[in-house]
Amino acid sequence: MKAEKGVINVKEFLFDGNKIKTVLTLAIPAMIENTLQVFIGVVDTYFVSRLGTEAIAGVGITNLIMNIYIAFFIAIGVGTTAIVARNIGAGNIEAANHSLKQSIIMALGIGLISGLINLIFSIRLFSLLGAEQGVTDYATPYFLIVAVPSVFLSVMMVLSSALRGSGDTKTPMKVGIIANIINAVLDYILIFGILGFSGLGIVGAALATTISRMVGVIILIVKINEKKGKLSINIFEKWEIDKKAIRSITKIGLPAAFEKLIMRSGQLVYSSMIITIGTKAYAAHNIAGTIESFSYLPGFGFAIAASTLVGQRLGAQKPEEAQGYGLLSNFISTIFMIVVGVIFYISAPFLAGICTKDAEVSILVVKVLRIIALFQPFLSMTFVITSALQGAGDTKFPMYSTLIGIWGIRVLGVYFLGIVLNMGLVGVWLAYAFDISIRGTILMTRFLKGKWKLIKI
Repeated sequence: MKAEKGVINVKEFLFDGNKIKTVLTLAIPAMIENTLQVFIGVVDTYFVSRLGTEAIAGVGITNLIMNIYIAFFIAIGVGTTAIVARNIGAGNIEAANHSLKQSIIMALGIGLISGLINLIFSIRLFSLLGAEQGVTDYATPYFLIVAVPSVFLSVMMVLSSALRGSGDTKTPMKVGIIANIINAVLDYILIFGILGFSGLGIVGAALATTISRMVGVIILIVKINEKKGKLSINIFEKWEIDKKAIRSITKIGLPAAFEKLIMRSGQLVYSSMIITIGTKAYAAHNIAGTIESFSYLPGFGFAIAASTLVGQRLGAQKPEEAQGYGLLSNFISTIFMIVVGVIFYISAPFLAGICTKDAEVSILVVKVLRIIALFQPFLSMTFVITSALQGAGDTKFPMYSTLIGIWGIRVLGVYFLGIVLNMGLVGVWLAYAFDISIRGTILMTRFLKGKWKLIKI
């Protein structure tokens, strides 16, 4: 089969009500799930903040370390989604379930190994990050309770990825909502106490997080084994390691992990540059970045839809439909994100005023939000088309594009525009805009050429 040049019946996909409904059915639950996770995360942070700034810093350090492991959990999830979607599209349910079992084995292995590393090296990790003693006192118990049993997070992410690959985004949404609500409720009870129970402080916050993840895993396993679902796993039968299947998952997923690590490392470098520009610039940068994260919500939802539909259509031997669904997902996502961009541009002074009373910081936030508003279409492409390619098993190209974009454009751009040309925070975000615009264009070009249609899983 030769790679397709161009796309067949683009208009058919962009204006077909049934196809639009198919995309929205997958994307909207994922958008809702991510939106509620953001708000629950804010509630979680609020409860911890009442314990003091050192408690917030302790949780922050834990999250910073966990992000490294999460990159590998995501990698298994990306591989799982691609392979499960391909097998579901081909009508091979048995192969999809087999792949899921191998993914769970990998998630258990990596989760347990990362937990052991966290248990042995926790204090050394804090020292390496330069944490003060007061912060370490809070971070240590929280880290041990949250990071050591990280296997629950690993398995939860893989199970959710498998369900999404099968076309079920509602179940991960429901389970995510339940787990996050449990976390928020237990936060209040276990941190501050209730009905004579005095509360456990930071230990309570950690227990709330881990318990909610354990509950999430249990609910997901139960849901997967319901007869109405496409997937099923028997936890009581004999499970054997299939090296070939694990290699396939790793081959697809590992570049996705490296992509995340490339991005995280680049963020650390250019964040340190922003700090040198000034405290107010760094404060404005963080405020603008927090507000910008709300524009990610549509992109996240449609990225999942694209990954699932591309994988399933390829499995069904319908590469033109795969490409059509990828473009349709991006088209609808772009509409959503342009609307968000317009809101950012018009409401920038209001949004800045909510987050800060410092006039200088507020002016910087307004400038940044208006830059952000202008590159929303390209941000949509980086989200959705990256996931579409990953759903096809083409994970190396997004990794290379991220390497070029983050280190070749953004990091160098931040230094040149923000520091050398003394453009400050505006220069920083212009570099960000250049990175996203160029990377989005490169990814779309790759997708349109269609070489990913030839990838075998």
